Amino acid sequence: MTGWSQLELGGSRRRLLQQTSAGFGWLAFRGLNMQTATAGQPVVAADEAGGAAAGGQTAAAAGPLSPREPHFAARAKRVIFLFMQGGPSHVDTLDWKPELQKRDGQTGGSAGRVGKLLAPQFQFQRSGDSGLWLSALFPELAKHADRLCLLNGMHTSNAAHPQATIALHTGSVNFVRPSLGAWVTYGLGTVNQDLPGFVTISPVGLGGAQNYGSSFLPASFQGTRVQPEEGGIADIRNSRMSPSAQRRQIDLVQDLNRGLLSRHPGHAELEGLIQANELAWRMQSSVPDVLDLSGESKEIQERYGLQDAATADFGKQCLMARRLAEAGVRFIQVSRNGWDQHRDLKSALQRNCEAIDRPIAALLSDLEQRGLLQDTLVLWGGEFGRSPQDQGSSGDGRRHNNTGYSMWMAGGGVRGGMQYGTTDELGEKAESGRLSTHDLHATILHLLGMDHTRLTYRYAGRDFRLTDVYGEVAKDILA
Repeated sequence: MTGWSQLELGGSRRRLLQQTSAGFGWLAFRGLNMQTATAGQPVVAADEAGGAAAGGQTAAAAGPLSPREPHFAARAKRVIFLFMQGGPSHVDTLDWKPELQKRDGQTGGSAGRVGKLLAPQFQFQRSGDSGLWLSALFPELAKHADRLCLLNGMHTSNAAHPQATIALHTGSVNFVRPSLGAWVTYGLGTVNQDLPGFVTISPVGLGGAQNYGSSFLPASFQGTRVQPEEGGIADIRNSRMSPSAQRRQIDLVQDLNRGLLSRHPGHAELEGLIQANELAWRMQSSVPDVLDLSGESKEIQERYGLQDAATADFGKQCLMARRLAEAGVRFIQVSRNGWDQHRDLKSALQRNCEAIDRPIAALLSDLEQRGLLQDTLVLWGGEFGRSPQDQGSSGDGRRHNNTGYSMWMAGGGVRGGMQYGTTDELGEKAESGRLSTHDLHATILHLLGMDHTRLTYRYAGRDFRLTDVYGEVAKDILA
Protein backbone atom coordinates (compact mmCIF):
# COMPACT_ATOMS: atom_id res chain seq x y z
CA MET A 1 0.00 0.00 0.00
CA THR A 2 2.93 2.30 -0.65
CA GLY A 3 1.77 5.89 -1.28
CA TRP A 4 -1.56 5.42 0.52
CA SER A 5 -1.86 7.34 3.78
CA GLN A 6 -3.93 6.34 6.77
CA LEU A 7 -5.93 9.52 6.26
CA GLU A 8 -6.86 8.62 2.68
CA LEU A 9 -7.78 5.09 3.70
CA GLY A 10 -9.91 6.37 6.51
CA GLY A 11 -7.72 4.88 9.25
CA SER A 12 -9.01 1.29 9.10
CA ARG A 13 -9.72 -1.65 6.83
CA ARG A 14 -13.43 -1.19 7.50
CA ARG A 15 -13.21 2.40 6.31
CA LEU A 16 -11.31 1.28 3.20
CA LEU A 17 -14.06 -1.18 2.35
CA GLN A 18 -16.74 1.47 2.89
CA GLN A 19 -14.98 3.95 0.64
CA THR A 20 -14.28 1.32 -1.99
CA SER A 21 -17.94 0.37 -1.99
CA ALA A 22 -19.00 3.99 -2.36
CA GLY A 23 -16.55 4.49 -5.18
CA PHE A 24 -17.27 1.35 -7.17
CA GLY A 25 -20.82 0.23 -6.52
CA TRP A 26 -21.98 2.22 -9.52
CA LEU A 27 -19.88 0.08 -11.84
CA ALA A 28 -22.76 -2.39 -11.90
CA PHE A 29 -24.43 -0.23 -14.54
CA ARG A 30 -21.77 -1.36 -16.97
CA GLY A 31 -22.60 -4.97 -16.29
CA LEU A 32 -19.25 -5.88 -14.83
CA ASN A 33 -20.24 -9.42 -14.02
CA MET A 34 -19.05 -11.28 -17.09
CA GLN A 35 -20.28 -14.68 -18.11
CA THR A 36 -18.21 -17.48 -16.60
CA ALA A 37 -14.96 -18.24 -18.36
CA THR A 38 -16.11 -21.66 -19.45
CA ALA A 39 -19.55 -20.54 -20.64
CA GLY A 40 -18.70 -18.38 -23.64
CA GLN A 41 -15.72 -17.69 -25.82
CA PRO A 42 -15.09 -16.28 -29.29
CA VAL A 43 -15.10 -18.75 -32.15
CA VAL A 44 -11.50 -19.57 -33.16
CA ALA A 45 -9.64 -16.49 -34.41
CA ALA A 46 -10.85 -12.89 -34.28
CA ASP A 47 -11.14 -13.05 -38.05
CA GLU A 48 -14.06 -15.42 -37.62
CA ALA A 49 -15.63 -13.35 -34.89
CA GLY A 50 -15.76 -9.93 -36.39
CA GLY A 51 -12.39 -9.18 -37.96
CA ALA A 52 -8.78 -8.77 -36.94
CA ALA A 53 -8.04 -6.16 -34.33
CA ALA A 54 -6.35 -2.91 -35.27
CA GLY A 55 -2.57 -3.23 -35.54
CA GLY A 56 -2.79 -6.93 -36.31
CA GLN A 57 -3.58 -7.86 -32.71
CA THR A 58 -6.30 -10.25 -31.75
CA ALA A 59 -9.39 -8.75 -30.14
CA ALA A 60 -8.48 -10.30 -26.81
CA ALA A 61 -4.98 -8.85 -26.79
CA ALA A 62 -6.02 -5.35 -27.87
CA GLY A 63 -9.06 -5.20 -25.58
CA PRO A 64 -12.71 -5.94 -26.33
CA LEU A 65 -13.60 -2.44 -27.52
CA SER A 66 -10.53 -1.88 -29.69
CA PRO A 67 -11.51 -1.15 -33.31
CA ARG A 68 -11.38 -4.19 -35.58
CA GLU A 69 -11.43 -4.53 -39.34
CA PRO A 70 -14.70 -5.73 -40.90
CA HIS A 71 -14.95 -8.88 -43.00
CA PHE A 72 -15.11 -6.76 -46.18
CA ALA A 73 -15.26 -3.11 -47.20
CA ALA A 74 -17.94 -1.43 -45.13
CA ARG A 75 -20.43 1.11 -46.40
CA ALA A 76 -21.31 2.27 -42.88
CA LYS A 77 -19.12 2.80 -39.83
CA ARG A 78 -21.83 3.39 -37.27
CA VAL A 79 -25.58 3.07 -36.69
CA ILE A 80 -28.19 5.42 -35.25
CA PHE A 81 -31.39 3.47 -34.58
CA LEU A 82 -34.49 5.60 -34.00
CA PHE A 83 -36.85 3.14 -32.33
CA MET A 84 -40.56 3.99 -32.19
CA GLN A 85 -42.09 1.57 -29.68
CA GLY A 86 -45.76 0.67 -30.01
CA GLY A 87 -46.19 -0.03 -33.70
CA PRO A 88 -46.44 3.15 -35.84
CA SER A 89 -49.24 3.02 -38.39
CA HIS A 90 -47.53 2.55 -41.74
CA VAL A 91 -50.74 3.14 -43.70
CA ASP A 92 -50.94 6.63 -42.19
CA THR A 93 -47.26 7.52 -42.52
CA LEU A 94 -45.07 5.68 -45.05
CA ASP A 95 -47.23 3.31 -47.12
CA TRP A 96 -49.77 5.10 -49.31
CA LYS A 97 -52.82 2.92 -50.10
CA PRO A 98 -55.33 4.59 -52.44
CA GLU A 99 -57.47 1.43 -52.39
CA LEU A 100 -57.83 1.70 -48.63
CA GLN A 101 -58.91 5.29 -49.15
CA LYS A 102 -61.58 4.19 -51.62
CA ARG A 103 -62.92 1.41 -49.43
CA ASP A 104 -63.22 3.41 -46.23
CA GLY A 105 -66.02 1.98 -44.09
CA GLN A 106 -66.34 -1.26 -46.06
CA THR A 107 -65.63 -4.68 -44.64
CA GLY A 108 -62.37 -6.18 -45.76
CA GLY A 109 -59.20 -8.05 -44.84
CA SER A 110 -57.81 -11.54 -44.71
CA ALA A 111 -59.11 -14.48 -42.74
CA GLY A 112 -58.88 -13.84 -39.02
CA ARG A 113 -58.66 -10.08 -39.45
CA VAL A 114 -61.75 -9.09 -41.39
CA GLY A 115 -63.24 -5.83 -40.18
CA LYS A 116 -64.32 -2.32 -41.02
CA LEU A 117 -61.67 -0.62 -43.11
CA LEU A 118 -60.35 2.73 -41.95
CA ALA A 119 -58.98 5.10 -44.60
CA PRO A 120 -55.60 6.78 -44.14
CA GLN A 121 -56.19 9.60 -41.68
CA PHE A 122 -53.78 12.00 -43.37
CA GLN A 123 -53.03 13.07 -46.91
CA PHE A 124 -50.04 11.64 -48.75
CA GLN A 125 -47.94 13.54 -51.25
CA ARG A 126 -45.03 12.86 -53.54
CA SER A 127 -41.79 14.24 -52.18
CA GLY A 128 -38.36 15.01 -53.59
CA ASP A 129 -37.11 14.37 -57.08
CA SER A 130 -37.71 10.68 -56.47
CA GLY A 131 -41.43 11.25 -55.87
CA LEU A 132 -41.64 9.07 -52.78
CA TRP A 133 -45.08 8.97 -51.22
CA LEU A 134 -44.91 10.36 -47.68
CA SER A 135 -47.62 11.41 -45.26
CA ALA A 136 -48.30 15.07 -44.62
CA LEU A 137 -47.37 14.24 -41.02
CA PHE A 138 -43.71 14.56 -42.05
CA PRO A 139 -43.25 17.95 -43.77
CA GLU A 140 -39.63 18.30 -42.62
CA LEU A 141 -38.64 14.68 -43.25
CA ALA A 142 -40.17 15.00 -46.72
CA LYS A 143 -37.37 17.45 -47.57
CA HIS A 144 -35.00 14.48 -47.22
CA ALA A 145 -37.08 12.11 -49.36
CA ASP A 146 -34.22 11.59 -51.79
CA ARG A 147 -32.08 10.28 -48.93
CA LEU A 148 -34.68 7.81 -47.66
CA CYS A 149 -35.01 4.14 -48.51
CA LEU A 150 -38.54 3.07 -47.55
CA LEU A 151 -38.76 -0.56 -46.49
CA ASN A 152 -42.44 -1.23 -47.18
CA GLY A 153 -42.25 -5.03 -47.12
CA MET A 154 -41.37 -5.55 -43.46
CA HIS A 155 -42.93 -8.42 -41.52
CA THR A 156 -42.25 -10.14 -38.22
CA SER A 157 -43.36 -13.32 -36.47
CA ASN A 158 -45.25 -11.95 -33.48
CA ALA A 159 -48.05 -9.41 -33.01
CA ALA A 160 -47.51 -8.87 -29.27
CA HIS A 161 -45.51 -5.81 -28.21
CA PRO A 162 -43.04 -7.45 -25.78
CA GLN A 163 -42.16 -10.36 -28.04
CA ALA A 164 -41.93 -8.28 -31.23
CA THR A 165 -39.84 -5.62 -29.50
CA ILE A 166 -37.37 -8.17 -28.16
CA ALA A 167 -37.24 -9.93 -31.54
CA LEU A 168 -36.41 -6.64 -33.29
CA HIS A 169 -33.59 -6.00 -30.86
CA THR A 170 -32.18 -9.50 -30.43
CA GLY A 171 -33.50 -11.67 -33.27
CA SER A 172 -35.20 -14.06 -30.84
CA VAL A 173 -38.60 -14.21 -29.17
CA ASN A 174 -38.11 -17.28 -27.01
CA PHE A 175 -34.62 -16.92 -25.55
CA VAL A 176 -32.42 -14.26 -23.97
CA ARG A 177 -29.95 -13.29 -26.67
CA PRO A 178 -27.43 -10.48 -27.25
CA SER A 179 -28.90 -7.30 -28.69
CA LEU A 180 -28.16 -5.94 -32.15
CA GLY A 181 -26.00 -3.16 -30.73
CA ALA A 182 -24.01 -5.65 -28.64
CA TRP A 183 -23.34 -7.83 -31.70
CA VAL A 184 -22.22 -4.80 -33.73
CA THR A 185 -19.85 -3.64 -30.99
CA TYR A 186 -18.55 -7.18 -30.50
CA GLY A 187 -17.78 -7.46 -34.21
CA LEU A 188 -16.23 -4.04 -34.80
CA GLY A 189 -15.20 -2.58 -31.46
CA THR A 190 -15.34 1.19 -31.20
CA VAL A 191 -13.16 4.12 -32.17
CA ASN A 192 -13.14 6.18 -28.96
CA GLN A 193 -11.74 4.15 -26.07
CA ASP A 194 -12.98 6.76 -23.57
CA LEU A 195 -16.60 6.08 -24.54
CA PRO A 196 -18.73 2.93 -24.61
CA GLY A 197 -19.21 1.33 -27.99
CA PHE A 198 -23.00 1.12 -27.60
CA VAL A 199 -25.20 3.82 -26.06
CA THR A 200 -28.98 3.68 -25.66
CA ILE A 201 -30.72 7.01 -25.01
CA SER A 202 -33.98 6.89 -23.03
CA PRO A 203 -34.58 3.15 -23.59
CA VAL A 204 -38.20 2.03 -23.47
CA GLY A 205 -39.38 -0.16 -20.63
CA LEU A 206 -40.98 -2.87 -22.76
CA GLY A 207 -38.41 -5.64 -23.16
CA GLY A 208 -36.23 -4.01 -20.53
CA ALA A 209 -32.50 -4.59 -20.50
CA GLN A 210 -32.80 -7.35 -23.11
CA ASN A 211 -33.13 -4.62 -25.73
CA TYR A 212 -29.59 -3.44 -25.07
CA GLY A 213 -28.06 -6.35 -23.18
CA SER A 214 -25.14 -8.54 -24.14
CA SER A 215 -26.49 -11.86 -22.79
CA PHE A 216 -23.70 -14.43 -23.21
CA LEU A 217 -21.39 -11.98 -25.01
CA PRO A 218 -18.86 -10.29 -22.71
CA ALA A 219 -20.47 -7.50 -20.71
CA SER A 220 -18.21 -4.87 -22.33
CA PHE A 221 -20.47 -4.99 -25.38
CA GLN A 222 -23.80 -4.23 -23.73
CA GLY A 223 -25.41 -0.82 -24.13
CA THR A 224 -24.83 2.01 -21.68
CA ARG A 225 -28.05 3.74 -20.68
CA VAL A 226 -28.28 7.51 -20.95
CA GLN A 227 -31.27 9.32 -19.44
CA PRO A 228 -31.26 12.97 -20.62
CA GLU A 229 -33.95 13.94 -18.10
CA GLU A 230 -31.59 12.77 -15.34
CA GLY A 231 -28.59 14.62 -16.71
CA GLY A 232 -27.22 11.83 -18.93
CA ILE A 233 -25.30 9.50 -16.65
CA ALA A 234 -25.10 9.91 -12.90
CA ASP A 235 -21.99 11.51 -11.44
CA ILE A 236 -20.91 8.60 -9.32
CA ARG A 237 -17.57 9.95 -8.23
CA ASN A 238 -17.04 9.99 -4.48
CA SER A 239 -17.43 13.63 -3.41
CA ARG A 240 -15.54 12.93 -0.19
CA MET A 241 -12.34 12.10 -2.07
CA SER A 242 -10.19 14.08 -4.43
CA PRO A 243 -9.90 12.86 -8.04
CA SER A 244 -6.26 11.93 -7.49
CA ALA A 245 -7.15 9.87 -4.41
CA GLN A 246 -9.91 8.09 -6.31
CA ARG A 247 -7.52 7.43 -9.17
CA ARG A 248 -5.08 5.82 -6.76
CA GLN A 249 -7.92 3.84 -5.25
CA ILE A 250 -8.77 2.46 -8.66
CA ASP A 251 -5.11 1.73 -9.34
CA LEU A 252 -4.93 -0.28 -6.13
CA VAL A 253 -7.96 -2.36 -7.07
CA GLN A 254 -6.68 -2.78 -10.61
CA ASP A 255 -3.27 -3.95 -9.35
CA LEU A 256 -4.94 -6.51 -7.11
CA ASN A 257 -7.09 -7.75 -9.99
CA ARG A 258 -4.11 -7.97 -12.35
CA GLY A 259 -2.20 -9.93 -9.76
CA LEU A 260 -5.07 -12.39 -9.54
CA LEU A 261 -5.28 -12.52 -13.34
CA SER A 262 -1.57 -13.37 -13.57
CA ARG A 263 -2.33 -16.46 -11.52
CA HIS A 264 -5.40 -17.29 -13.62
CA PRO A 265 -4.52 -16.17 -17.19
CA GLY A 266 -7.39 -15.95 -19.66
CA HIS A 267 -10.04 -15.57 -16.92
CA ALA A 268 -12.85 -13.75 -18.76
CA GLU A 269 -14.51 -12.30 -15.66
CA LEU A 270 -11.33 -10.71 -14.37
CA GLU A 271 -10.31 -9.38 -17.78
CA GLY A 272 -13.76 -7.84 -18.24
CA LEU A 273 -13.72 -6.33 -14.77
CA ILE A 274 -10.33 -4.70 -15.29
CA GLN A 275 -11.38 -3.27 -18.66
CA ALA A 276 -14.76 -2.05 -17.40
CA ASN A 277 -13.21 -0.39 -14.31
CA GLU A 278 -10.90 1.63 -16.51
CA LEU A 279 -13.57 2.58 -19.03
CA ALA A 280 -16.01 3.57 -16.30
CA TRP A 281 -13.41 5.90 -14.79
CA ARG A 282 -12.65 7.53 -18.13
CA MET A 283 -16.36 7.89 -18.88
CA GLN A 284 -16.81 10.21 -15.90
CA SER A 285 -15.04 12.97 -17.79
CA SER A 286 -15.68 11.99 -21.40
CA VAL A 287 -19.43 11.26 -21.37
CA PRO A 288 -20.60 14.50 -19.69
CA ASP A 289 -18.58 16.51 -22.20
CA VAL A 290 -20.15 14.71 -25.15
CA LEU A 291 -23.67 15.02 -23.74
CA ASP A 292 -23.33 18.70 -22.84
CA LEU A 293 -25.37 20.55 -25.46
CA SER A 294 -24.77 24.03 -24.09
CA GLY A 295 -21.84 24.58 -26.44
CA GLU A 296 -23.96 24.01 -29.53
CA SER A 297 -24.86 27.14 -31.47
CA LYS A 298 -28.27 28.72 -31.11
CA GLU A 299 -28.93 27.87 -34.75
CA ILE A 300 -28.27 24.17 -34.16
CA GLN A 301 -30.41 24.10 -31.04
CA GLU A 302 -33.27 25.79 -32.87
CA ARG A 303 -32.88 23.43 -35.82
CA TYR A 304 -33.39 20.42 -33.53
CA GLY A 305 -36.35 22.13 -31.86
CA LEU A 306 -34.82 22.45 -28.40
CA GLN A 307 -36.74 25.68 -27.77
CA ASP A 308 -40.13 24.16 -28.62
CA ALA A 309 -41.94 22.13 -25.97
CA ALA A 310 -43.32 19.72 -28.59
CA THR A 311 -39.90 18.79 -29.97
CA ALA A 312 -37.46 19.58 -27.15
CA ASP A 313 -37.19 16.11 -25.61
CA PHE A 314 -36.69 14.16 -28.81
CA GLY A 315 -34.62 16.97 -30.30
CA LYS A 316 -32.22 16.75 -27.37
CA GLN A 317 -31.91 12.99 -27.84
CA CYS A 318 -31.23 13.33 -31.58
CA LEU A 319 -28.59 16.01 -30.97
CA MET A 320 -26.95 13.77 -28.37
CA ALA A 321 -26.98 10.95 -30.91
CA ARG A 322 -25.16 13.14 -33.45
CA ARG A 323 -22.56 14.14 -30.86
CA LEU A 324 -22.01 10.52 -29.82
CA ALA A 325 -21.66 9.44 -33.45
CA GLU A 326 -19.19 12.24 -34.09
CA ALA A 327 -17.22 11.22 -30.99
CA GLY A 328 -16.78 7.66 -32.24
CA VAL A 329 -19.57 5.63 -30.62
CA ARG A 330 -20.36 2.66 -32.84
CA PHE A 331 -24.07 2.04 -32.14
CA ILE A 332 -26.51 4.64 -30.80
CA GLN A 333 -30.17 4.03 -30.14
CA VAL A 334 -32.79 6.71 -29.51
CA SER A 335 -36.21 5.51 -28.40
CA ARG A 336 -39.68 7.00 -28.16
CA ASN A 337 -42.75 5.14 -26.98
CA GLY A 338 -46.45 5.95 -27.28
CA TRP A 339 -47.22 4.63 -30.79
CA ASP A 340 -49.76 2.00 -29.70
CA GLN A 341 -52.84 3.76 -31.05
CA HIS A 342 -55.86 1.54 -30.52
CA ARG A 343 -57.88 4.72 -30.10
CA ASP A 344 -57.48 8.46 -30.69
CA LEU A 345 -55.35 7.50 -33.69
CA LYS A 346 -55.51 10.78 -35.52
CA SER A 347 -54.72 13.10 -32.64
CA ALA A 348 -52.12 10.82 -31.04
CA LEU A 349 -50.32 10.12 -34.30
CA GLN A 350 -50.23 13.81 -35.08
CA ARG A 351 -48.61 14.56 -31.70
CA ASN A 352 -46.07 11.77 -32.11
CA CYS A 353 -45.01 12.82 -35.57
CA GLU A 354 -44.83 16.49 -34.64
CA ALA A 355 -42.44 15.55 -31.84
CA ILE A 356 -40.01 13.67 -34.10
CA ASP A 357 -40.32 15.20 -37.59
CA ARG A 358 -38.22 18.30 -37.05
CA PRO A 359 -35.51 16.67 -34.90
CA ILE A 360 -35.01 13.78 -37.34
CA ALA A 361 -34.79 16.15 -40.29
CA ALA A 362 -32.23 18.18 -38.34
CA LEU A 363 -30.25 15.04 -37.55
CA LEU A 364 -30.07 14.06 -41.22
CA SER A 365 -29.06 17.57 -42.27
CA ASP A 366 -26.49 17.83 -39.51
CA LEU A 367 -24.92 14.47 -40.36
CA GLU A 368 -24.82 15.42 -44.04
CA GLN A 369 -23.19 18.80 -43.41
CA ARG A 370 -20.53 17.20 -41.21
CA GLY A 371 -19.71 14.52 -43.76
CA LEU A 372 -21.05 11.77 -41.50
CA LEU A 373 -24.24 10.67 -43.24
CA GLN A 374 -22.45 8.78 -46.00
CA ASP A 375 -21.05 6.32 -43.45
CA THR A 376 -23.74 6.55 -40.75
CA LEU A 377 -26.69 4.21 -41.16
CA VAL A 378 -29.85 5.82 -39.77
CA LEU A 379 -32.70 3.37 -39.17
CA TRP A 380 -36.27 4.35 -38.18
CA GLY A 381 -39.18 2.13 -37.22
CA GLY A 382 -41.11 0.16 -34.64
CA GLU A 383 -41.65 -3.48 -33.77
CA PHE A 384 -44.60 -3.80 -36.23
CA GLY A 385 -47.33 -1.71 -37.88
CA ARG A 386 -51.09 -1.23 -37.69
CA SER A 387 -54.00 -2.88 -39.44
CA PRO A 388 -56.02 -1.36 -42.27
CA GLN A 389 -59.12 -2.23 -40.20
CA ASP A 390 -60.27 -0.05 -37.34
CA GLN A 391 -60.13 -1.19 -33.75
CA GLY A 392 -63.80 -2.09 -33.69
CA SER A 393 -65.42 -0.72 -30.56
CA SER A 394 -63.46 2.54 -30.51
CA GLY A 395 -63.52 3.17 -34.26
CA ASP A 396 -60.76 5.79 -34.12
CA GLY A 397 -57.86 3.39 -33.81
CA ARG A 398 -56.09 0.45 -35.47
CA ARG A 399 -55.11 -3.06 -34.39
CA HIS A 400 -51.63 -4.56 -34.37
CA ASN A 401 -50.26 -5.76 -37.70
CA ASN A 402 -47.09 -7.84 -37.90
CA THR A 403 -47.65 -9.26 -41.40
CA GLY A 404 -46.85 -6.04 -43.23
CA TYR A 405 -45.43 -2.68 -42.15
CA SER A 406 -42.76 -0.08 -42.92
CA MET A 407 -39.39 1.16 -41.71
CA TRP A 408 -36.84 3.41 -43.41
CA MET A 409 -33.08 3.71 -43.73
CA ALA A 410 -30.91 6.62 -44.76
CA GLY A 411 -27.18 7.13 -45.32
CA GLY A 412 -24.67 4.40 -44.60
CA GLY A 413 -24.51 3.01 -48.12
CA VAL A 414 -28.22 2.56 -48.89
CA ARG A 415 -29.91 3.91 -51.99
CA GLY A 416 -31.89 7.08 -51.36
CA GLY A 417 -35.21 8.08 -52.90
CA MET A 418 -36.23 4.45 -53.10
CA GLN A 419 -39.20 2.34 -52.10
CA TYR A 420 -38.21 -1.26 -51.49
CA GLY A 421 -40.97 -3.80 -51.05
CA THR A 422 -44.73 -3.52 -51.06
CA THR A 423 -47.75 -4.63 -49.09
CA ASP A 424 -51.06 -5.67 -50.62
CA GLU A 425 -53.57 -3.08 -51.79
CA LEU A 426 -54.87 -2.56 -48.25
CA GLY A 427 -51.48 -2.50 -46.52
CA GLU A 428 -52.14 -5.69 -44.58
CA LYS A 429 -49.52 -8.18 -45.83
CA ALA A 430 -46.02 -7.81 -47.23
CA GLU A 431 -45.98 -9.08 -50.82
CA SER A 432 -42.78 -8.07 -52.60
CA GLY A 433 -39.38 -7.16 -51.23
CA ARG A 434 -40.29 -8.97 -48.04
CA LEU A 435 -37.91 -8.34 -45.14
CA SER A 436 -38.10 -10.33 -41.93
CA THR A 437 -36.35 -9.28 -38.72
CA HIS A 438 -33.48 -11.63 -39.60
CA ASP A 439 -33.22 -10.12 -43.08
CA LEU A 440 -33.10 -6.63 -41.59
CA HIS A 441 -30.32 -7.64 -39.20
CA ALA A 442 -28.36 -9.37 -41.96
CA THR A 443 -28.62 -6.23 -44.11
CA ILE A 444 -27.48 -3.93 -41.30
CA LEU A 445 -24.45 -6.12 -40.59
CA HIS A 446 -23.65 -6.26 -44.32
CA LEU A 447 -23.67 -2.46 -44.55
CA LEU A 448 -21.23 -2.44 -41.64
CA GLY A 449 -18.94 -4.81 -43.54
CA MET A 450 -19.83 -7.97 -41.64
CA ASP A 451 -21.00 -11.31 -42.97
CA HIS A 452 -23.84 -12.27 -40.64
CA THR A 453 -23.04 -15.97 -41.10
CA ARG A 454 -19.48 -15.43 -39.83
CA LEU A 455 -20.22 -13.13 -36.90
CA THR A 456 -20.50 -15.94 -34.37
CA TYR A 457 -19.85 -16.66 -30.71
CA ARG A 458 -19.40 -20.05 -29.12
CA TYR A 459 -21.56 -20.53 -26.05
CA ALA A 460 -22.61 -23.74 -24.29
CA GLY A 461 -21.06 -25.81 -27.07
CA ARG A 462 -22.86 -24.06 -29.93
CA ASP A 463 -21.92 -21.30 -32.37
CA PHE A 464 -24.52 -18.54 -32.03
CA ARG A 465 -25.16 -15.63 -34.34
CA LEU A 466 -27.60 -12.69 -34.42
CA THR A 467 -29.54 -14.10 -37.37
CA ASP A 468 -29.60 -17.70 -36.06
CA VAL A 469 -29.80 -19.87 -39.21
CA TYR A 470 -31.79 -17.31 -41.23
CA GLY A 471 -31.32 -13.95 -42.89
CA GLU A 472 -30.86 -12.68 -46.45
CA VAL A 473 -29.20 -9.38 -47.32
CA ALA A 474 -31.45 -6.95 -49.22
CA LYS A 475 -28.84 -6.30 -51.91
CA ASP A 476 -31.17 -4.22 -54.06
CA ILE A 477 -31.08 -1.36 -51.55
CA LEU A 478 -27.29 -1.08 -51.56
CA ALA A 479 -25.92 2.08 -53.14
